[in-house]
Amino acid sequence: MKKRRHPDWLKVNLGSGNNYSEMKKILRKAKLHTICEEAKCPNMPECFSNGTAVFLILGDTCTRKCKYCNVKQGNPLPLNPDEPLAVAESVKKLGLKYVVITSVTRDDLEDGGASVFYDCVKEIKKKQSNCKVEVLIPDFKGCTASLKKVIDSVPDVINHNIEISEKLFHKIRPEGNYKTSLSLLKNIKNINNNIKTKSGFMVGLGEDNNHIIKTMKDLKNAKVDFLTIGQYLQPTMDHIKIKRYYTPEEFLKFKCIALELGFKHVESGPLVRSSYHAERVNL
Repeated sequence: MKKRRHPDWLKVNLGSGNNYSEMKKILRKAKLHTICEEAKCPNMPECFSNGTAVFLILGDTCTRKCKYCNVKQGNPLPLNPDEPLAVAESVKKLGLKYVVITSVTRDDLEDGGASVFYDCVKEIKKKQSNCKVEVLIPDFKGCTASLKKVIDSVPDVINHNIEISEKLFHKIRPEGNYKTSLSLLKNIKNINNNIKTKSGFMVGLGEDNNHIIKTMKDLKNAKVDFLTIGQYLQPTMDHIKIKRYYTPEEFLKFKCIALELGFKHVESGPLVRSSYHAERVNL
């Protein structure tokens, strides 16, 4: 018998129903990307089958080189001016009630792509007024004007993932900054306290329990409402290696600690990703 690459508790739910192929068909016809596909998310079959997807805007090529991420890196192509409308029309065709919009990081753009986020939210609300919209944004290099542009579109949730503990940040996310990310999250509430905020991070990269708890506390101090915690899975042999697998019981303990710290909603589990079961949050 072939030995499993990962522990048994990391078995993926393949989902059911016809939405999987229909979702892919609509996305390809609209020439849209999803982070589900680009990042090889283990939950993609389940989410697609349930009619949920995370749209990836600003192209499919990232200007940064994070050592855990499977998204293509390099020099991006010019923006597609029809992208916001194409996203909104796909949301309407799929009849989505909750949608997540994320992007590659585009440090080559003056506003980091904030104006495209703005246009996407506005177009979705216009085409599918009953649809809740979550945006999962990059750090915009800490630019307040870019952040404010996204906030002005009034999404229901603004998510920015801290991704890893501060101890590992410089090594694994050399072009990012832990404190910049925390500041961005806190500034969302400073600008509009009514917008719900969200963040998440991975474990299994070399942190310990103290680093995990510190990351939770830092995010709570940044006024984050919702939290996700998941197991890092090495997408290819070229990416940083897994240092440790955490058990479902350990993830449950992390969830209990996070709720005690005051987070309003917590998803914590081996296969949890930033947007997994995003629609479960009570807005």
